[in-house]
Amino acid sequence: MTPEEWESVCDGCAKCCLVQLQDEQGEQLVFTDVACDLLDDGACRCGDYANRSTRVPSCISMNASNVEEAAAFAPPSCAYRLLLQGEPLPDWHHLVSGSSSAVHEGGHSVRHRVRFQRDVDERDLESYVVDWPAYKT
Repeated sequence: MTPEEWESVCDGCAKCCLVQLQDEQGEQLVFTDVACDLLDDGACRCGDYANRSTRVPSCISMNASNVEEAAAFAPPSCAYRLLLQGEPLPDWHHLVSGSSSAVHEGGHSVRHRVRFQRDVDERDLESYVVDWPAYKT
């Protein structure tokens, strides 16, 4: 795939921009509703996409060479993860629906549902664990 084709797979949900924590009991990753400070939560896009890995070293840039490793950190509804698992894209995915707003209209994105790292004490992250990003819809 070309870089443009690769990028077009992203559904624009921005769930990958949420802070995740390791669940001590099950050693699973759990999502918080705390988003990276670079996220534009209205557009569900990174505010500095070209420089995100430099500005946020923990940002995982999923690409064709690391998709298997990176998909482990992606939400179950992530298009890259679904394709890797041989599963179909959901009806609301823009490559299926033809609408880039369907992900938001159906409530499958983080649009206006997050708080930002700059506003949260890192020691309190466990207080912001949510289950909605993990839903596979």
